[in-house]
Amino acid sequence: MASSSAPAADRKAGPYAWYVLIVLFLVYALNFIDRQILTILAPHIRRDLGLSHADIGFLYGTAFGVFYALFGIPLGRLADSWHRVRLMTLGLALWSTMTALSGLSRSGVQLAAARIGVGVGEATASPSAYSLISDWFPKRQRATALAIYSAGIYLGGGFSLFLGGAIVDWWNAAYPVNPPFGLVGWQAAFMAVGLPGLVLALWVLTLREPMRGQSEGLMAPPHPAPFKSFLEDLLTIIPPLTLLGAARNGAAALLRNLVVLALVTAAVYALIRFDGPKSRAQWIAIGIGVYAVYSWSAALRHRDAPTSRLILGTPAFLAVVLAYGLNAFLAYSVAGLAPSYAVQVFGITSREAGLWIGGPAILGGFLGVTLGGIAADRLRRRWASGRIMVILFGSLAPIPSLVIAFTTPDKALFYAMLPLTQVLASCALGAAAAATQDLVLPRMRGTATAAFFIGTTLIGLAMGPYLAGRIADLTGSLSTGILSLLATLPLAVGAAIAALRLVPAAEASREARAREAGEPL
Repeated sequence: MASSSAPAADRKAGPYAWYVLIVLFLVYALNFIDRQILTILAPHIRRDLGLSHADIGFLYGTAFGVFYALFGIPLGRLADSWHRVRLMTLGLALWSTMTALSGLSRSGVQLAAARIGVGVGEATASPSAYSLISDWFPKRQRATALAIYSAGIYLGGGFSLFLGGAIVDWWNAAYPVNPPFGLVGWQAAFMAVGLPGLVLALWVLTLREPMRGQSEGLMAPPHPAPFKSFLEDLLTIIPPLTLLGAARNGAAALLRNLVVLALVTAAVYALIRFDGPKSRAQWIAIGIGVYAVYSWSAALRHRDAPTSRLILGTPAFLAVVLAYGLNAFLAYSVAGLAPSYAVQVFGITSREAGLWIGGPAILGGFLGVTLGGIAADRLRRRWASGRIMVILFGSLAPIPSLVIAFTTPDKALFYAMLPLTQVLASCALGAAAAATQDLVLPRMRGTATAAFFIGTTLIGLAMGPYLAGRIADLTGSLSTGILSLLATLPLAVGAAIAALRLVPAAEASREARAREAGEPL
């Protein structure tokens, strides 16, 4: 709560806030270790389970990303109404267990089921963390704090490559026949990174829960029935329960829902016919995601008009989500396929790929996202659209080094250009995250985080790696698969420019627009 001697917005975060940030950073690092380790294990999984590059793109991106995005919405709403520390603890325990169970998979279907479980568990992390950080840190430090938290992506993602490559090579060399418990190297790697998360969950449980809205002096009363609201959210987003949820809002709402369901079904059918029967799981999953998001957004307009107005009804918010979602579209594809590319093109081992890709990725990503967050905060003090400038920079700056990395025949140049690409691309993350948090009221932050991650998952993670892998399968070139995604660059730049123009007015009118929609301010 704000002290009497200093307005809440002018206070600096105290030592405990920084301690909380360190713990949340470690959680996010483990989040990405468990999410990303599949990429370094991909050559071994492809060989043992008979999978294609597109299949790996589906397992890495779509199977995880669609359910991460969908459950992120109701779990984000739960983070806005329930105990965020407990929610994160439960989610961490779930995704760690499912990561360990990935090591028991004997088929692509079993591995996909485990990845879905990882996605559901990890969907608790960022809505809870973003909301906690926004309450522990005042607005003028928020982009920096969120950027430091987000740097866990790169520590976890990079370390997963190093650790996964080392484990799989060591295990396979140590146990070429009759391995313990019948586990091959990639299965042992999943076990090794999954089980420690259960210990970290106990540490997270010791964190204090701050008063919601304390950093801005906009304290909200506790929600009277958070789990009832959560179950109602599930009713609006889990097909076919979505039809029951729509019917509760009247015949017209049900009819609109059925029309959208028919249109999405037709689009999925057409995409499967175009892409081939092997793509069935990909496009059905995407169709489920699109339809479920529509159902939830339509229900939100009825159940919480102010939140709907500040998120779905704010073009500035949508422009930020689209701009960063397209940044993620390319970034996730590079992260997902770069290890396989290095093994295939340069003939190196998984251990070497993990060391020379994963090690620099930790430093490059950490520097990029942290410096980007600091720059975003400083630019925001001078210009209302300062944070969006960093998003625009992150869309354009990495392109030259990306093209060089995936066209050069020189292994050393590839190793040098890849972390440079990560530095330049990752700088936008903290800026985009903080921009979306500033556009909503404190009680809406978890929902806003979930909506933000729809862009980075349904647009970026669920589509990018699969399309890059599919094009690589068709052309026989992973380089072509990755670089073909640059076709989305004009749209990313256009969305960032739109956000640059729209965000200042939207942020200034936040409270007024919420009141117009019925918020009791």
